[in-house]
Amino acid sequence: MFIIRLFKKLNQPAPPLPYPFYFFPVIILALTGFFDSVYLAVSHYRNYVDMGYQSFCAISRAINCDTVSQSPYSIFLGVPVPVWGIMSYGFVLFLLAFAWPAEGRRKRIWSLLLLISFAFSIYSLVLALISSYLIHSYCIMCILSYAVNLALLFYAWIIRKRFACESFFTAIKLDIQYLLNFSKITAPVSAVFAASVLTMLLAFPPYWNMDPPVLSTDISTGVENAHPWIGAEHPELVITEFTDYRCFQCKKMHYFLRRLIESHPDKIRLIHRHFPMDNFINPLVKEPFHTGSAKLSMLGIFATEKGKFWEMNDYLFKISQDTGALNIRNAAENTGLKFEDMHNVFSDGWLWNILWKDIKDGIEIHHLTGTPGYVINGQTYLGQIPADILKPYIKE
Repeated sequence: MFIIRLFKKLNQPAPPLPYPFYFFPVIILALTGFFDSVYLAVSHYRNYVDMGYQSFCAISRAINCDTVSQSPYSIFLGVPVPVWGIMSYGFVLFLLAFAWPAEGRRKRIWSLLLLISFAFSIYSLVLALISSYLIHSYCIMCILSYAVNLALLFYAWIIRKRFACESFFTAIKLDIQYLLNFSKITAPVSAVFAASVLTMLLAFPPYWNMDPPVLSTDISTGVENAHPWIGAEHPELVITEFTDYRCFQCKKMHYFLRRLIESHPDKIRLIHRHFPMDNFINPLVKEPFHTGSAKLSMLGIFATEKGKFWEMNDYLFKISQDTGALNIRNAAENTGLKFEDMHNVFSDGWLWNILWKDIKDGIEIHHLTGTPGYVINGQTYLGQIPADILKPYIKE
């Protein structure tokens, strides 16, 4: 008899742990998702406005939060994805405030939170697929948010199961009715939340839209040893940049230098050279990376020969994040070149030789290992230019 009673006891379902053992982990998860989104939002902003910024998780090509932030997929409906995360986790934390009171402990809110966390998890899956197949890079802090969303889904499910909630759709209806009992709180907060979302959709500042300074006839340009330059005719400081049109940091730094020249046109000269990190031509790159950047450089070299480099340069940086097929006709129309002259641009051996010389000089003379690269007074700087080098030339 003792063995039978023991066997029956072992087969009985374990009683649920006290409610706080489930509730407080959900609070911690929601707070983790909230602060993770805050970090990602700040990181996204600094990626576009801070010249020297690099996040702690920019580890490699495959694990790089900055690459994810710099992709067009980091914006959803005109608002950065992490900003949506801040709003979403904030709303979850607001709802959790109604799950703690005694009358709401065992049944209310959790079905609604299960539905919300399920939507979060589906969105996480979509973002993970985009990272895998479109961006080809992963963000550690984004992966953390995926884990948070799945954990929220699990906890909402287990709490429903352990505390005997009604059928799902009935429980959703009761959750909403329960919240309406607190309409003096939920109504104004919901109105503020809706107004915030609408304001973001209509008026969020698009700081990620980087545009070059307008080409001014007051700023000198020219070509020296087949390399285009812009700025001072008799410069105090000469900066030679090696860039890749698919490189986000190249674009950000180039625009910064152009604005610097615009403010100090008689002091600084910028010389442009090409260094596409395209495995099609660059021996440093052993696998597909910045595919098509060599062809973009070829267009720049062609435009140099026609006296239209800076127009082409600005156009190429503008379309740099578009990895689709390059439209030669659009390039011609946007730069003042003749489309008929561009039919053989990618098969011109002379242009390829100029591009190869830039790459060879970058590797053998200036010891470049990536982009952007800058040569100043014979010294090579990778990624950015130290501020102390620029300060003596930009003092008013």
